[in-house]
Amino acid sequence: MPTIVVDVMPKAELLDPQGKATTGALDRLGHGKFQNVRIGKRFEFAVEGEVTDAVIAEVRQVADEILSNAVIEDVVAISVDGVPVADGAAR
Repeated sequence: MPTIVVDVMPKAELLDPQGKATTGALDRLGHGKFQNVRIGKRFEFAVEGEVTDAVIAEVRQVADEILSNAVIEDVVAISVDGVPVADGAAR
């Protein structure tokens, strides 16, 4: 059964409060080499049957309309079984 993964991240130009807090905590714990941590969301969809262009288009629509807030977040990646998918194309 193929798995489609959608990664959503805060827009680069916006403050990421969770990431900033994590960066500070890492520094306090002696891991100061890690800077500008950003925290996003990952969604995994198990798909019955073949992953077609239509399935990718549907996942992209769901990602844009439901999984992310276009004002503050970007859908940064969609992959099928670990292989990145170009805009609108199945593997």
